[in-house]
Amino acid sequence: MEETYSLVRALLTGLVFGFLGCIPVGPINVTILNEGANRGLWWALMIGAGAMAMDIVYFAIAFAGFTQLFDSNVFRLTIEFISFLLMLILGWRYLRAQELPRTTHPVEDIEQRFHPHTAFMIGFVRVLANPGVLLYWLAMSTNFISHGLVTNDLRAKSVCGLGNFIGGMIWFSILSFTVSRGHGKFSNKTLLRMAHFSGLSLLLTAAYFGYRFCRTLGQPD
Repeated sequence: MEETYSLVRALLTGLVFGFLGCIPVGPINVTILNEGANRGLWWALMIGAGAMAMDIVYFAIAFAGFTQLFDSNVFRLTIEFISFLLMLILGWRYLRAQELPRTTHPVEDIEQRFHPHTAFMIGFVRVLANPGVLLYWLAMSTNFISHGLVTNDLRAKSVCGLGNFIGGMIWFSILSFTVSRGHGKFSNKTLLRMAHFSGLSLLLTAAYFGYRFCRTLGQPD
């Protein structure tokens, strides 16, 4: 029963933070926003699917090195503090976003190298060129494990990854459907407001993790 509960908790954790992690402004959301109305629902969905395929790769990299990480209490606390700072920085960045970037220089460089032509590969390559996704999952994975949201074993991490994929695809499905059927009603301004909400959610989560981190430091060995 306890194992089932831990797997459900890992699934829900991945789903929630996978959903929130896809909301912030970036090349993927802007691409879907711009192309969904012109090329249809399926094209927009495949961009999201490609993005989530690469997102899962970054997710796996972030979680892969944490099997022995928490054997050292000092090292664990150090990484946990760094991850807390990363979460604060990302949350503040999303909250203060003022515009929707159509692309970035790394994205342009990689697209010139790979020349993606399908919707799936466009999404895949654009996330590949965004190291911020890896930073996001490095911060999340440390806090998930250290605070017991995801147990430090392959099964729980895999279930969390599944939840992440589902959560991300829920967001991209909502965005794709709204854009392709809404005839422009889903504006850049609306997407920017949702990015601000995502940033606020990350800041509140960081505050909670920071509180637990301070309590851990205050406990006697």
